[in-house]
Amino acid sequence: MVLKFVVTVIVFAQILAPIAEAAQGRAVFYDPPYTKSACYGNQYETMVTGVRNNLWQGSRACGRRYRVRCIGPTYNFPRACTGRSVIVKVVDLCREPCNGDLNLSRDAFRVIANTDAGNVRVEYTP
Repeated sequence: MVLKFVVTVIVFAQILAPIAEAAQGRAVFYDPPYTKSACYGNQYETMVTGVRNNLWQGSRACGRRYRVRCIGPTYNFPRACTGRSVIVKVVDLCREPCNGDLNLSRDAFRVIANTDAGNVRVEYTP
């Protein structure tokens, strides 16, 4: 009986842990080419993001991956979100004035949102 309870608690903890780590913010996008980056100089991945200074942490964010999901429009834009999520790699600093917490590549942004929305509210988890 005790073992069954412990296993149940562990399973729920594993399910809820990613939810507890989720942060919310805003995402915008930038157009290709994505080759110049503060982290890697020339890089050729397309599912990438720049991050605002508070996430950048003096370049310690380089290589960190986030799962990003659109949770709604920043402005009154109908059907901004696609309902999908995307995993992106931090390759750059989004320099001020940065209009979002995450500055996604256009390729990554279009997975989670309509690019015509331009700026969306997101939930992101490491």
